[in-house]
Amino acid sequence: MNIQFPRPLSAPTRVGLIAPASFPADMTRIESGIVVMASHGLTVERFRTPGSGRGYLAGTDDERAEELNHFLRRTDVDALICIRGGYGCMRLLERLDWEAARAHPKLLVGYSDITALHLAFFKHAGWTGISGPMAAVEWPDPDLPSLKQFFELAAGHTGPLSGPSGEPMRGVNPGIATGRILGGNLSMVVRLLGTPHLPDLEGAILVVEDVGEEPYQIDAYLSQLKMAGVLDRLGGLVFGGLTEGDVRPGKASLTIEEVLSDYVQPLAIPVADRLLYGHFPVKCSVPIGVQARLTVSGPDARLDVLESVVAS
Repeated sequence: MNIQFPRPLSAPTRVGLIAPASFPADMTRIESGIVVMASHGLTVERFRTPGSGRGYLAGTDDERAEELNHFLRRTDVDALICIRGGYGCMRLLERLDWEAARAHPKLLVGYSDITALHLAFFKHAGWTGISGPMAAVEWPDPDLPSLKQFFELAAGHTGPLSGPSGEPMRGVNPGIATGRILGGNLSMVVRLLGTPHLPDLEGAILVVEDVGEEPYQIDAYLSQLKMAGVLDRLGGLVFGGLTEGDVRPGKASLTIEEVLSDYVQPLAIPVADRLLYGHFPVKCSVPIGVQARLTVSGPDARLDVLESVVAS
């Protein structure tokens, strides 16, 4: 695969603001996020004025695809920053201008539902990207250590990946693996199975997080990855936050820890958890599509980013 590294994100940089999934409940957060981005030297370009959307979507499929394709074709925009996740990116994958994406690589920034775009752009255009802060979610009131770590990645820094203040991971399965970091939202990875938009995960270091999924749902996702032969082909596996999946009182359930143990223990690959990455304000950004090394020894785990996510 021909990896396409975008230009570094540093002031002054022109970025395209896109809403490929959902709008925020509070639309004023979009403007607040733009103000903060501008204060960090980013010039934000918009293709359309956010409206009421269409149900849970930030516009019709045609509107959202047109917006994204507009920025894919521009040569004066270095990055695409998503307004928020939610749902809707999968509906766009058959409508995107992959030829333009291959010709004009850009740094795609977002997480959650944006995982579908990260993986599809890596598969079809060789894009790297950052699973990181979104315009109407983190940017309006950013956690400064988290934002600092994001800008370091976006400028091309490599080295150990941990929480914004150095919060460590925890080792689960021992071993050492080198491969490309892929992943993002666990449910989105699973939904791309069987489609032409999921990259080959053989040898990859899969980094996943999720929100609002009860233990039985995480169980189902991991079971599907196992039966599809994905888990056994990975180079390594890292779990971020699996949050807001509380079980209703009185409902019989396994714990998240028990579910993960059932699927992880049989694997002959290094596995770590507790990466501070997911649906919470203080978190690290994760580079997508770059070479990394996962080292696990006992309770100690280290994920080293070996390759810049942007062009040198």
